Amino acid sequence: MDFHCQAIIFDVDGVLIDSDPVAERHWRAWANRHGIDYDAIARIHHGRPTIETIRQVAPHVDAAQEAHIKETAEADDTEGLTLYPGVKELLAQLPRDRWGVATSGTRRTVSLRFPHLSLPEPSVMVTADDVQRGKPAPDPYLLAAERMGVAPVDCLVIEDAPAGVASAKAAGAKVIAVTTTNRAGELGLADAIAPALASIQISINPQGLLVQMSGAV
Repeated sequence: MDFHCQAIIFDVDGVLIDSDPVAERHWRAWANRHGIDYDAIARIHHGRPTIETIRQVAPHVDAAQEAHIKETAEADDTEGLTLYPGVKELLAQLPRDRWGVATSGTRRTVSLRFPHLSLPEPSVMVTADDVQRGKPAPDPYLLAAERMGVAPVDCLVIEDAPAGVASAKAAGAKVIAVTTTNRAGELGLADAIAPALASIQISINPQGLLVQMSGAV
């Protein structure tokens, strides 16, 4: 399946960076401290702001305070972080002003992880610090498109989580979902589903960006 667009907006964790070892380590520690079933967290946390996950699984705690504590500790933890195959090669195909990121992570987290993994700084970076409503609300992708100077309908989003796919679709963008953290059946709102970022190729033409997929799910 081919897509034509003017800009690409990437989610970060689960798309560019495999942060599952770090996220699981800190979510398990948090769950143990509060007597929460970790499995209840694992089912919903991908793609959602930390504060929203905490509100759902532990409505009795101060979600803002707990999210700040957890996010600060997690941002400084780089042990086990890796890039998904093909990330650097894919970003190298894109002009810097044609791609950005929209993540449910904090700005501190992204600002530390990108240089740690030798990734180029995004021209546009929308984080949980920039919006009042995180994914699955459309706000992160609406703001990213606005900052890139491109209409959402002319953006292609690459996501890994149901909440992120819902956010991008609500913003009016096309979405390719990768099955790195969720099964294909959970990503049904996406316009196309790919097994990984490495199965996506990008070329530049006079009309903008041509995005092609191989091995679609």
